[in-house]
Amino acid sequence: MTTLIATIILLGVLIFIHELGHYLAARSIGVRVERFSVGYPPRLMTFTSIPDGWEFRLFFYRKNDEGKLTWGPIKSTIISRPGRKGSGTEYCFAVIPFGGYVKVAGVIDESMDATFEHKPYELMSKSKWQQIWFMSAGVIMNTLLAFIIFTGLSNYTGKPVVSKEPIISELLPGLPADIAGLKSGDIIERIEGERISTWDDLTTEIHKRPNQNIDIQYSRDRKSEFISFKTSFRLNPTTGDTMGVIGIYPEFEYQPITFSESVNMGMVATARGFGMIILSIRMLSSGQASIKEIGGPIMIAQLAGETARAGWIPFLSLMALISCNLAFINVLPIPGLDGGHIFLTIIEGIIRRPLSMKMRMTIQQIGMALLLMLMITVIVNDVGRLFGN
Repeated sequence: MTTLIATIILLGVLIFIHELGHYLAARSIGVRVERFSVGYPPRLMTFTSIPDGWEFRLFFYRKNDEGKLTWGPIKSTIISRPGRKGSGTEYCFAVIPFGGYVKVAGVIDESMDATFEHKPYELMSKSKWQQIWFMSAGVIMNTLLAFIIFTGLSNYTGKPVVSKEPIISELLPGLPADIAGLKSGDIIERIEGERISTWDDLTTEIHKRPNQNIDIQYSRDRKSEFISFKTSFRLNPTTGDTMGVIGIYPEFEYQPITFSESVNMGMVATARGFGMIILSIRMLSSGQASIKEIGGPIMIAQLAGETARAGWIPFLSLMALISCNLAFINVLPIPGLDGGHIFLTIIEGIIRRPLSMKMRMTIQQIGMALLLMLMITVIVNDVGRLFGN
């Protein structure tokens, strides 16, 4: 139950913030918003902005004129607010919580006519820059959310300072140190015969031995022990070189910081969030990581549950990281994503004419096919991990 609730909260917040960006951008350029939905259909309840008030509707199963059960409105109430102009926007809570969308007036895919003369309140009547602003607003909001979360956490916890002692605080499951049997609290004394006095000594010796067998002397319960295993490796985000890793974390001490320092840490953490994604893509393209390691919705749900049980700080950290991922993926120039729409809009601006409907439909179909292939891949990976294959 914890995993389900955590997943709904995590994805619900991220998608709501993303769609809120599109909604606010549409309103800022005078585009009529027809529907702002939290969740995917069928609708559960709606609040529609009408002249002199609001219309509330509740949806559920009901019998139609033929006596068959169909999903539809079972209650409708007018909430009077004299003097309200009413925008006509329908604010909707839908049954399927893992999603959401904003429907605006005059989207070309709905008109199916690139030469149609759009009304002033329709998206396609706006300038290319205004259209790009609308299309990119979701990505901007997800980036802003990550920055706000990282800044808030930095301000709350303070600045983490690595302890000088070479003591293992945590281990990453499935990586060499964990598999070999090292535990939290172990003190590393020697690596390949080299004396280890500080955590910096430890990382230096590990980093210069990627994918190599190493001998480690460590202390547990004041008793020295020896262990041998093979390191793993990853790319150094600064130099791009390969460096050794074994999957351990040091102990941290937290020092109070000013608000301006927390803002700076928030920016750095957000940039690192995007940097991790770029690094992962580089590793995939170079063959240093397998496409089988890509996770999808099941993996996100598992992580949401694990971090929620660990506490609100790990949960919010995960939310910020996934918000960075959502922003990065959506800005890619793939048809069907925000970045794809932006790319096509830029192309139309360069050639100074709209693309033909046939061309748009072909591009959209290719993009959707690519997205479908990616979705199938991550779901297969998730299922494989779920059943331990």
